[in-house]
Amino acid sequence: MEGIAKAMSDGGIWMYFILAVSILAVGIIIERFIFLFFKYNINASAFMAQIQKLVMANSIDKAIKLCNAAPSAALARVIKAGLTRANKGPEEIQNAVEEATLEVIPHIQKRTSALQALANIATLLGLLGTIIGMIEAFEAISSDKIPAGERQQALGNAISKAMTTTAFGLIVAIPAMGAHVFLAGVTKKIVDEIDLYSVKLENLLISRTKGGERS
Repeated sequence: MEGIAKAMSDGGIWMYFILAVSILAVGIIIERFIFLFFKYNINASAFMAQIQKLVMANSIDKAIKLCNAAPSAALARVIKAGLTRANKGPEEIQNAVEEATLEVIPHIQKRTSALQALANIATLLGLLGTIIGMIEAFEAISSDKIPAGERQQALGNAISKAMTTTAFGLIVAIPAMGAHVFLAGVTKKIVDEIDLYSVKLENLLISRTKGGERS
């Protein structure tokens, strides 16, 4: 703890700005992890296999109940929107699926991109602290106002500020950027599954409707 307190003191005010960025980043990482893995995500292939069987068996109500069993899952919400229009025309089915997709995707993608911005901000704050520290270092060397005996300590303090803010900025930025890449990949996977299986559902329901018309 003493080492952390000393680093915060050596780095100056910029350390507290970087600390605030790190707190925001950690909060977003935790929130996105919980939502992407435990709320929006679902075993898409297994879920759709069950939906397909129920639709082929003309058990639309059971398929809707299956969606209701996972009310927060993004794919289930989109599929349910299509199933509730199962007996309507192709255009109405497509519109319902597209509308539901447009509603859920922003929630899936929300705040993930902010991690990249926070990583950049942490890096830039560290760089700003470094520049200010180096300015203070040059002033310590060249200033006549600082007694000769104190210049070495002033120079050391300035260099310490420069190096500490750089290090802390990178300590925050690197994990934030890594988390962004990981969570963006999970987000893309969920969105891709919605795109794929919503089209499959549309085709399945439309072919079912046409089959019913022929019979």
